[in-house]
Amino acid sequence: MAKLLSPLNQAALRAEDFSRAERERNEISVSYDRGFFYHLKKALGENKMAVVCLVILGIIIVAALLAPFTPQDPDYMDVLNKMAGPSKEHWFGTDELGRDSFTRVLYGSRVSLLVGFATMVVSVVAGTFVGAVSGYAGGKVDMLLMRFVDMFQSVPSLLMIIVIFSFVPNNMVTLVLMLALFSWTGVARIVRAQTLTLKERDFVIAAKTLGVGNGTIILKHIIPNMATQIIVAASLSIAGAILDESALSFLGYGVALPKSSWGSMLQNAQQYILYDPLLALIPGMFILLTVLCLNILGDALQYALDPRLHK
Repeated sequence: MAKLLSPLNQAALRAEDFSRAERERNEISVSYDRGFFYHLKKALGENKMAVVCLVILGIIIVAALLAPFTPQDPDYMDVLNKMAGPSKEHWFGTDELGRDSFTRVLYGSRVSLLVGFATMVVSVVAGTFVGAVSGYAGGKVDMLLMRFVDMFQSVPSLLMIIVIFSFVPNNMVTLVLMLALFSWTGVARIVRAQTLTLKERDFVIAAKTLGVGNGTIILKHIIPNMATQIIVAASLSIAGAILDESALSFLGYGVALPKSSWGSMLQNAQQYILYDPLLALIPGMFILLTVLCLNILGDALQYALDPRLHK
């Protein structure tokens, strides 16, 4: 009787193992088939700090968009009320010329965020194009493009931007182009490294076999499969552009006066730092919070977009 039951038990155990493996495979496939927003919600649920950063960044962006609706004029000077402390009329006090600091920091956020996002778009587009072409073409094309990237990375960017600003008009478009000129190289290196891996995958080889053009392969097969790395690099690029713009404005080479930015507010506050530290603390805290939130949200986006990190 034991001999008869043993094969049956073994078959039952094999069937149970097969069913368990099938259920696990289905669970994994369902997890991978879920969309971006599901994984983003899961990443935010597991990272409470990312939720806090998303709320803070959202408040800063909304406040920047609503800045024109504030009752105060950012350029109105009330010399009789200069260097005043926080009050109901002036939430963050006034600066050395009697201008409302709260209104100026809101208008400054419009400039800093606009420069950051615009620089990100230009640098990501240029870096993705150069990196994808370099990695896919290989050979001499890859060598020439990478030496071109090395040349830009070996130059002190802020110093070169200051020199270039001596010969070009100082406006928002010029500032964005100058910042993007020295920030696309990091994106190009990331995209090139991913392209070198993806071009050896079976789906790319199959596309070549079917006669698909190189441009179509890059645009429809390679770039979409590295969206995770590009989006994370874009979030970091915004943070870097905001820091560079603030540094240039602090040195007097950012946006032209009377427009305010966080960096230009720091420049005006440096000579009054001992008398009224709040003038420097407010724009400095806005820079710190914005850059910190962008970096933390970049990690959350990487988790949400990379299926290899999903459990």
